[in-house]
Amino acid sequence: MNDCCGPARATGAKPSDAAPGTATAPPSRVPVRRRTDLLRGMVAVPGGPFLMGGDDEDAFPADGEGPVREVAVGPFHIDATCVTNARFAVFVKDTGYRTEAETIGWSYVFGAFVPPRARHAVLPGRVPGAPWWRAVEGASWRAPEGPGTSFGDRGNHPVVHVSWHDAAAYAAWAGKRLPTEAEWEKAARGGLVRARFPWGDEPTPRGRHRCNIWQGDFPVHNTREDRFLGTAPVNAFAPNGYGLYNVSGNVWEWCADRFSADWHVPDVPQTRVDPAGPPVGDTRVLRGGSHLCHRSYCNRYRVAARTANTPDSTTGHAGFRCVVPG
Repeated sequence: MNDCCGPARATGAKPSDAAPGTATAPPSRVPVRRRTDLLRGMVAVPGGPFLMGGDDEDAFPADGEGPVREVAVGPFHIDATCVTNARFAVFVKDTGYRTEAETIGWSYVFGAFVPPRARHAVLPGRVPGAPWWRAVEGASWRAPEGPGTSFGDRGNHPVVHVSWHDAAAYAAWAGKRLPTEAEWEKAARGGLVRARFPWGDEPTPRGRHRCNIWQGDFPVHNTREDRFLGTAPVNAFAPNGYGLYNVSGNVWEWCADRFSADWHVPDVPQTRVDPAGPPVGDTRVLRGGSHLCHRSYCNRYRVAARTANTPDSTTGHAGFRCVVPG
């Protein structure tokens, strides 16, 4: 996959005293939650078939965006927004959980976002093909831009620097799970058929920005025409037809599935009815694009677009939302 979308841990430098590791084990104490509590802040997505995938002229064939195919999923509820910093903090306080970035000791930060007070923590090395990514010691969900920073007044922004393992641990604590890729795409489409974006086919209908992506000259100048430089609040912009916010841009969202560029191509029941992805694979799917997407190099904020990363990788532009079946 393209490291511009999200570099993997194996790509970058590590502190000399840090070794690859895993996050804290999933919490053993999971609260018993009533269904009414589980569904608070979630929206219902009807079951049934939909057309999944895309054949956009600016698609990335190597990503396996196509073919366009009819896929059926059962009914489910999905978080209207990504999990916020404030909500993730409740999980950490309740369980004592330590994220993968905290355990290993570093995470990837967009280089221009590292403030002067944190530059001493930038580790040597560059990500091939994506030098704007910097491995920063001490960067985590608590310190998104590195040591001395915090999410501060961004409690309503999506939590970032969370790995797939971290997202799955949170989901288990919340009594939920991560969405399958098919569930994510059905929800993101909001009932529209083969639209490029959650709101239709035009990137900026009537000149209005509908998502948080990069405007200007990437990676040196963001004009902030959409009002945001980094992440935006999770409920910024108008929701789609099902009531989901920010499913394009802002942050990439982890899905449950392992990634493959071709597992889904054969027209067989396991790829067309409640598909759960390939049974083996080293990477996990991310969907939706982020605030770093730009039409000049990475227009993966289209609904059909996809990418992947290793389940221990963490960056300043990846988060998640959860689902509940039925």
